[in-house]
Amino acid sequence: MRTDKFEENALLFKALAHPTRLQIITLIREKRPCVKNMEGILGISQPNLSQHLSLLRNIGVVEAKREGNQVWYQIKNKQVLKLLDVLFQ
Repeated sequence: MRTDKFEENALLFKALAHPTRLQIITLIREKRPCVKNMEGILGISQPNLSQHLSLLRNIGVVEAKREGNQVWYQIKNKQVLKLLDVLFQ
């Protein structure tokens, strides 16, 4: 058995086990707002949002795209979307 795949999946589930990160992923999926708009929609501070986005980016769930002075995120790991579909059915 390949333990690295189990460890990778455990990290993914650990990242998804936070309500704010689930909200962020859902928001990115549905509206793809820039980071500044995410702060207002989620009602969290910019440093808090940055920490959550950094974690999601580091494990490959999302990726950032810069357009001028704005940063937009999109879902990179499409498996996460399938998990969320099952979770929220």
